[in-house]
Amino acid sequence: MPIYVHLDVMLAKKKMRSKELAEAIGITEQNLSILKTGKAKALRLSTLEVICEILECQPGDLLEFREEESGQLE
Repeated sequence: MPIYVHLDVMLAKKKMRSKELAEAIGITEQNLSILKTGKAKALRLSTLEVICEILECQPGDLLEFREEESGQLE
Protein backbone atom coordinates (compact mmCIF):
# COMPACT_ATOMS: atom_id res chain seq x y z
CA MET A 1 0.00 0.00 0.00
CA PRO A 2 1.51 3.36 -0.94
CA ILE A 3 -0.01 5.18 2.07
CA TYR A 4 2.24 5.04 5.12
CA VAL A 5 0.96 5.84 8.61
CA HIS A 6 3.35 7.57 11.02
CA LEU A 7 1.08 7.42 14.06
CA ASP A 8 3.73 5.69 16.16
CA VAL A 9 6.16 8.55 15.47
CA MET A 10 3.62 11.17 16.56
CA LEU A 11 2.76 9.18 19.69
CA ALA A 12 6.46 9.06 20.60
CA LYS A 13 6.86 12.80 19.99
CA LYS A 14 3.90 13.54 22.27
CA LYS A 15 5.01 10.91 24.81
CA MET A 16 1.60 9.29 24.65
CA ARG A 17 0.74 5.61 24.82
CA SER A 18 -1.48 3.90 22.29
CA LYS A 19 -3.90 3.00 25.06
CA GLU A 20 -4.35 6.66 26.02
CA LEU A 21 -5.00 7.68 22.42
CA ALA A 22 -7.43 4.82 21.82
CA GLU A 23 -9.43 5.81 24.90
CA ALA A 24 -9.45 9.48 23.90
CA ILE A 25 -10.61 8.65 20.36
CA GLY A 26 -13.15 6.08 21.47
CA ILE A 27 -11.79 3.11 19.53
CA THR A 28 -10.29 -0.17 20.67
CA GLU A 29 -6.55 -0.61 21.07
CA GLN A 30 -6.78 -3.37 18.48
CA ASN A 31 -8.28 -1.02 15.89
CA LEU A 32 -5.67 1.61 16.68
CA SER A 33 -2.98 -1.03 16.21
CA ILE A 34 -4.40 -1.91 12.79
CA LEU A 35 -4.20 1.76 11.86
CA LYS A 36 -0.65 2.14 13.24
CA THR A 37 0.65 -0.83 11.27
CA GLY A 38 -0.85 0.41 8.01
CA LYS A 39 -3.19 -2.56 7.71
CA ALA A 40 -6.36 -0.44 7.84
CA LYS A 41 -8.33 -0.31 4.59
CA ALA A 42 -10.06 2.96 5.48
CA LEU A 43 -9.98 5.81 7.96
CA ARG A 44 -12.94 8.01 8.78
CA LEU A 45 -12.19 11.69 8.45
CA SER A 46 -13.90 12.25 11.79
CA THR A 47 -11.43 9.82 13.40
CA LEU A 48 -8.51 11.52 11.67
CA GLU A 49 -9.80 14.87 12.91
CA VAL A 50 -9.91 13.69 16.53
CA ILE A 51 -6.44 12.15 16.29
CA CYS A 52 -5.07 15.44 14.94
CA GLU A 53 -6.79 17.40 17.70
CA ILE A 54 -5.42 15.16 20.44
CA LEU A 55 -1.89 14.93 19.03
CA GLU A 56 -1.94 18.60 17.96
CA CYS A 57 -0.77 17.78 14.46
CA GLN A 58 -1.81 17.95 10.82
CA PRO A 59 -3.02 14.98 8.71
CA GLY A 60 0.22 15.23 6.73
CA ASP A 61 2.16 14.55 9.91
CA LEU A 62 0.39 11.19 10.17
CA LEU A 63 0.00 10.08 6.55
CA GLU A 64 2.48 9.86 3.70
CA PHE A 65 1.96 8.80 0.08
CA ARG A 66 4.79 6.99 -1.70
CA GLU A 67 4.75 5.77 -5.27
CA GLU A 68 4.78 1.99 -5.53
CA GLU A 69 7.71 0.51 -7.32
CA SER A 70 6.50 -1.60 -10.21
CA GLY A 71 9.36 -4.08 -10.00
CA GLN A 72 9.17 -4.51 -13.75
CA LEU A 73 12.03 -3.89 -16.15
CA GLU A 74 11.23 -1.68 -19.09
